[in-house]
Amino acid sequence: MQTKIEFRKQQLEKLANNTLETNASGSKLAEKLFMTDIWQQAQTIGLTMAGKIEVPTEVISIQAKREGKKVFYPRTLPKRQMVFLPAETENDFEMSKFGVLEPKYDAKKVQTDIDLLIVPGIAYALGSKIRLGFGGGYYDRYLKNFPGNTVSLAAPAMSYPTAQWPVDEFDVPLQNVITLTD
Repeated sequence: MQTKIEFRKQQLEKLANNTLETNASGSKLAEKLFMTDIWQQAQTIGLTMAGKIEVPTEVISIQAKREGKKVFYPRTLPKRQMVFLPAETENDFEMSKFGVLEPKYDAKKVQTDIDLLIVPGIAYALGSKIRLGFGGGYYDRYLKNFPGNTVSLAAPAMSYPTAQWPVDEFDVPLQNVITLTD
């Protein structure tokens, strides 16, 4: 088995070569999400601004707002910590050191009560619901004490029956992984 670093590098290349498929699967995966009980019951949603190789999230944000749900976006902090903040317009975001749009930090606006967290990743082990992220550890640290529901949307290029990478004790399993085949 490859190391996480080796597998992550290989997976990022795979995703870069499958952006059309990943982008095309986004609306289908979102439609499946919208039909779930966890979506329908959630009033507050944690959601990332997806990058080019990730499943698009804009349709999720639009649907959430259409349904009167509040959407909060992650902001990375020192010591690999992360919080969620509201952001309504482009002016509410800024580019992070990782090249990702994040909401501007305002301690008074930090949201601690999120019903549903849509967790990003680059690979998912469907059997164990373990995800592989970009390697910063921000989500695993956040998920360790997260009381709400978790779900990921896994495009075909991201889906594996079992982990093809080493799983560490700090890797937090997701509650749900939505694929095109389930």
